[in-house]
Amino acid sequence: MTVTGGCQCGRVRYRISGGLDHAHFCHCRMCQKAVGNVFAALVGCPRDNLTWEGEGPEVFDSSSVAERPFCARCGTPLGFAYKDSDWVNVTIGSLDDPSVAPIQQHWGVEAMVPWLELGDDRPRCSTGEGLSAQQTARLKDMTSHQADDA
Repeated sequence: MTVTGGCQCGRVRYRISGGLDHAHFCHCRMCQKAVGNVFAALVGCPRDNLTWEGEGPEVFDSSSVAERPFCARCGTPLGFAYKDSDWVNVTIGSLDDPSVAPIQQHWGVEAMVPWLELGDDRPRCSTGEGLSAQQTARLKDMTSHQADDA
């Protein structure tokens, strides 16, 4: 299976081979700020399966452990990845066909806005829940590069 996607203006395009996994809504505060919404819709794949085409994205180091690709021309947020991970996520809305990535769970629910009622029965996890010892250590040592909330 191969899926494609890109930004609003078409300058940044990507191709993912081998399929997608772990489609989720991330409600953490960092994702909220990164996508300008109350959650980010993300789906993952092995880093080696993602190919940026054309000019490729710019990358914002949103923390000491994570980066977020985006298009500098139109501002489209395109994903999220831990810098030392073999796994990357793209924003589901940037897929050419978002229907290929049905949501499997909610992540970062400790920051979920109280008025949001999605009415689904998908699993809900707090940030850090179910992570390996290495992943937990990564989050513990993280330094955010986003501005503090006012």
